[in-house]
Amino acid sequence: MILPLDDLISNEDNVYALTCAVIRRALQITITGDEEVEENRGKIVSTAIKQVLSKKVEYRIEE
Repeated sequence: MILPLDDLISNEDNVYALTCAVIRRALQITITGDEEVEENRGKIVSTAIKQVLSKKVEYRIEE
């Protein structure tokens, strides 16, 4: 799987918030699973990064 580097470079969000969202999504995938993981040969973190950057999974910062 190739990471969407163009999306990563053009991302204007807070890098810390993006990292937290990817970590949280990777944890969710580990616990519940996701059909994209099988397509990506079991690469959970890469799948989480792709889903967050492509806005398949949305996140927000709670105050």
